[in-house]
Amino acid sequence: MSFWDHIDELRETLIHSALAIVAFSVLGFIFKNALFDGFVLAPTRSDFCIYRLLGWDFSMKLINVDVSAQFFAHMKAAIGVGFVLAFPIIVYELWKFIAPALYEKEKKAVKSAFGLASGLFYLGVVVGYFVVLPVCLRFFLSYTVSDTVENSITLASYMSLFTSMVLLIGVAFEFPTVILALSRLGVVSRDTLRKGRSYACVAVMVFAALITPSDPFSMFVLAIPLYGLYEISILMCPRKNDIA
Repeated sequence: MSFWDHIDELRETLIHSALAIVAFSVLGFIFKNALFDGFVLAPTRSDFCIYRLLGWDFSMKLINVDVSAQFFAHMKAAIGVGFVLAFPIIVYELWKFIAPALYEKEKKAVKSAFGLASGLFYLGVVVGYFVVLPVCLRFFLSYTVSDTVENSITLASYMSLFTSMVLLIGVAFEFPTVILALSRLGVVSRDTLRKGRSYACVAVMVFAALITPSDPFSMFVLAIPLYGLYEISILMCPRKNDIA
């Protein structure tokens, strides 16, 4: 295939992925009230399952100071759920685009990594929603510089934290997928990853800081599972004999 043929294939992949996201986003907007009250706002209420399980007495009230913020909050939630539901389709479209460029042996090696992609993404979403987000919310709402200063959390601020803690963590959980694919292609090895632990630690901290630039606590809460993924990636790498 020529360069422009590859561009056409890539454009088709992007269009199909975008259409899937749009379709599920429209569905999410149709059921926006149930989505927002039952899922997005659930971590702000005291009856959230994790709070009851851990015995936490926690709840928060949101305020709105922007005339258009509530509409765009619904839009952001709908697009977010659209991306989450469309993720397996996006992975499949990427596989269709990449597969023709691989030899048969390489296809078998990389196919298993793509098979894990959706599962790891949804695992990341679950960890972000049920673990990282509640911990961060409870910490920031209980922390005050003075008893005379009351926390008033805006809807826009909450949506920003919600998005970074749930969707971006889901994407970050794709790291083992990338490492598994590269290791099966012989690009990286267990020994290389083991020797690079110190560099990985720094990279994880930088990545976590980029996702949560405003608060060091969230950065550390996010960095812990991310570095755990690096160690899991080492275990997932096949040994040299397995690659051969």
